[in-house]
Amino acid sequence: MSQAVFQTTRLIARRLDRGDVDAMLAVYGDPDVVRYVGDGTPLDRRGCERWVEVTLRNYATRGYGMFALVERATGAIVGFCGLVHPSGQAEPEIKYALHRGHWGRGFATEAARALLDHASHLGLGEVIATLHPGNEASARVLAKAGMLDLGLRRETEGPGTRFFRRIPVPDG
Repeated sequence: MSQAVFQTTRLIARRLDRGDVDAMLAVYGDPDVVRYVGDGTPLDRRGCERWVEVTLRNYATRGYGMFALVERATGAIVGFCGLVHPSGQAEPEIKYALHRGHWGRGFATEAARALLDHASHLGLGEVIATLHPGNEASARVLAKAGMLDLGLRRETEGPGTRFFRRIPVPDG
């Protein structure tokens, strides 16, 4: 197993490796899981392979990226979470997705809270999240994880993006 990055009561987040492509495909290849991700198009095997390669480069350049979420009780990968910089944006952005069979068990909130703690440990002050405005389940996860809902950002086309921010608490 690749290096553990952080743990919760029920989950181990570990670095991705090239052997995670099938597990990633099971999550990001599911149309229900990705309906609010990007343009809603599921990833194919090649897309998952590219994502793993990008993540391995991010580990080398930034020290972080996407992580596999392993259920401690079973050893199964239940999803993925991480900190990314889409299109080179300055702020790290929290991302997560769970295999549909693991929805509704609190794993997303547990992972998001731990990931935000990990971001603080890395010295990352501000962390953002962006959501499709219809993704109410994810909005609840981010709120429970301690992120502030800053509302809708309008774009020239489409429904806009719901924007969340974690503002770090000063030490002392």
